Amino acid sequence: MDSIPKSLEQVVRERRTTPSFDGSPVPAEDLRRIIEAGLAAPSGYNVQPWRFVVVQSEDQKRKLRAACFNQAKVEEASVVIACCGDADGWRRDADDIIRMGLSGGMPESYAAQLKSYVQSYLSSLNRDQMHGWLNKQVSIAAAFMLLTAESLGYDTAPMEGFEQERMHEILRLPLSYWVVSLLAIGRLKGSDKYDGGRFGLAHTTFAEEFGKPFR
Repeated sequence: MDSIPKSLEQVVRERRTTPSFDGSPVPAEDLRRIIEAGLAAPSGYNVQPWRFVVVQSEDQKRKLRAACFNQAKVEEASVVIACCGDADGWRRDADDIIRMGLSGGMPESYAAQLKSYVQSYLSSLNRDQMHGWLNKQVSIAAAFMLLTAESLGYDTAPMEGFEQERMHEILRLPLSYWVVSLLAIGRLKGSDKYDGGRFGLAHTTFAEEFGKPFR
């Protein structure tokens, strides 16, 4: 079955978290486009701490399902991407971050300070603070992948219901990795999830300060 591309506006307005997938494969070319969209996401200091584990084998998806409170869609999906953050990646990548920045037009005066900025800030974070920082960075990349997959005509299910330690065991992750979320990708089987509705501007959005309505 061919996927029908959608505009970004369609994706944002119509996307639903897919309750069940039919298991049909995602072509390698499309999967690469989806992952590369995640790599293009912004991040603090351009550290790019995300690391993705792409799971497609039936055996590995079965193991992941057991670590995700037996949610069937983990095993049904064509692809499950474990979106992780590496708490120590910035230490190894610092020189490359600066090199890429300079090649892209970063002022040399800023480049000279960037490494110390990154080291000073990230080394000051305790474990929980680092996980919070990774959650923010990796979630942006995961959202980029989700939107790209949906725009290519696939269905998706972002997931946060899993056991962290079991995920580490199954995926053989380094100790410095923190699993932020899973992104299941494939094609819908059966009925789509109901429309739960969304709060409007009057409920959620303010102008200049809290309490002043945005019009």
